[in-house]
Amino acid sequence: MAEIKLIVYATDFSEGAARAAALAHTLARAHGARLHLLHVITELGDKHRRSIPASVMEAFVQEVKNQAIKDMHDFAGRFFADLADKLDSDVVIGSGAEEILAQAERLGADLILMGTHGRRGVEKLLVGSTTERVIRKSAIPVLTVPERG
Repeated sequence: MAEIKLIVYATDFSEGAARAAALAHTLARAHGARLHLLHVITELGDKHRRSIPASVMEAFVQEVKNQAIKDMHDFAGRFFADLADKLDSDVVIGSGAEEILAQAERLGADLILMGTHGRRGVEKLLVGSTTERVIRKSAIPVLTVPERG
């Protein structure tokens, strides 16, 4: 059996993330692994950024990041308080799948864990799936947890 020393758990803080958080917690405890919580704030496309003054955009981005850091702190306290000595977290801005993969590689993760939203049909086609892109491009195992069971 492969040894799991570090798990990267990518979360969006949604209510559906509770199932994935519970599994991340269980796996980290069972393996004595470190757990790295990651939240990616997706960037606005260039088309949208160009129409907003730079100073307004910078203030907006900083406010969004500050709120995400607060949300990360609350989320970690709610689901991982007893793992504080084996827990790290990060909030980054970028493309979801690319940032998750880059962070996992940078940290030397043994496993990526993330939830799925279960989109189907046109919604899936239009929105795409960060989870799918991570699975397709990852060099390490990816464990997915459906939002509903």
